[in-house]
Amino acid sequence: MKKKVYFKTFGCRTNLYDSQVMMGAMQDYDVTEIESEADVVVINSCTVTNGADSHVRSYLSHVEKSSGAKVFLTGCGAHTKGEKLLTQGRVQGVFGQSEKLKIDSMLSKDKPFYEPGDLNHIDEAVVDDFVGMSRAFIKIQEGCSFRCSYCIIPFVRGDARSMDEDRILEQIRSLALNGFGEFILTGTNVGSYGQKTDSSLALLMKKISQIRGVRRIRLGSVEPIQITDEFKEILGEPWLERHLHIALQHTSPQMLKHMNRRNIYKQDRELFELLASKGFAIGTDFITGHPGESQELWNEAMINVKDLPLTHLHAFTYSKRDGTPSATMKLEVNGKVAKERLHELESIVKAKNLEFRKAFNGELEVLIENEKDGLYIGYDQYFNKISVESDEDLVGNWLSIKDYKIKKEFNYARV
Repeated sequence: MKKKVYFKTFGCRTNLYDSQVMMGAMQDYDVTEIESEADVVVINSCTVTNGADSHVRSYLSHVEKSSGAKVFLTGCGAHTKGEKLLTQGRVQGVFGQSEKLKIDSMLSKDKPFYEPGDLNHIDEAVVDDFVGMSRAFIKIQEGCSFRCSYCIIPFVRGDARSMDEDRILEQIRSLALNGFGEFILTGTNVGSYGQKTDSSLALLMKKISQIRGVRRIRLGSVEPIQITDEFKEILGEPWLERHLHIALQHTSPQMLKHMNRRNIYKQDRELFELLASKGFAIGTDFITGHPGESQELWNEAMINVKDLPLTHLHAFTYSKRDGTPSATMKLEVNGKVAKERLHELESIVKAKNLEFRKAFNGELEVLIENEKDGLYIGYDQYFNKISVESDEDLVGNWLSIKDYKIKKEFNYARV
């Protein structure tokens, strides 16, 4: 009888995709979605913040206490914390993202090992199913060539490189035949797709949209400078989700310089206003408490945030990553202050999201993703959550919902 493997995935959608690649590549083992059944646990780790590292460590402690499973570590944390965890005897083996198609041989090694792999590797895997999911994640690129002063990711994922277009399209055709209608394009820096291959994100999406069965295309985070004129030409397409997540990281011009960012606030504002005028919900990334963020610069940033047509937010307090330029910058911000600023920012954007939902009075196009406590949970075309009460099993269904209630955190409907 084959041994059972449980995958615990932390972090971004790229990691979710990588976990599916490993599941699909295994032949000598079976996948289990029940942790307590596992003979082997693979932790696909994230290292973007100290919090991400501590989530991985506490999960590892939980496995050590609750089961006798062998533990293997992969993902971004393999490059930053892997050797230490291996030396401490807390994991059986550590392997980088480039080794994931060799998952059978990795899990079969008798002796402890550290194989960080190749940071120039380009994925050739084709995934034709997503275990336990109603939408499909498609990794279109890997790595990042930006060098934001606070970010460790280029050091653990390498420079930006694009996946082969034919392979991406082959994967989507296969998944569409298997009933998937929503595709989320993911990567470390999605907007850099096609830079060295005479292609572009907009061109790729047009090709994907022509595949039979593709109903909605969603994007991971893109940079403001990646919303090109060519991209703007597809904003009216019915297959493009009416929500774009555009990473700003800050709205104070001086802080953007400290962070070595490529965006300029004045241009960011013009872009956001253009997108809002076309009916888009807009999300962003933001870091609070980066070194140099004085009270004066913070106040300026919040005046700017209030001016922006924002609806969604992915924000963190600054987390020092050894080896990055920000780690040696002076004028550090007290952690408590950084957290207070985070909460202030979150409350502003929550209020903006509620305003956006109240102002919209059209139909919601919803894909139901899962069921929780008797309610069916999905996301509409604006990436707003909706809870649906129904006597039927709706998981995986597409619904057009006209009649719904707007609650503080999400929308609600009975169908």
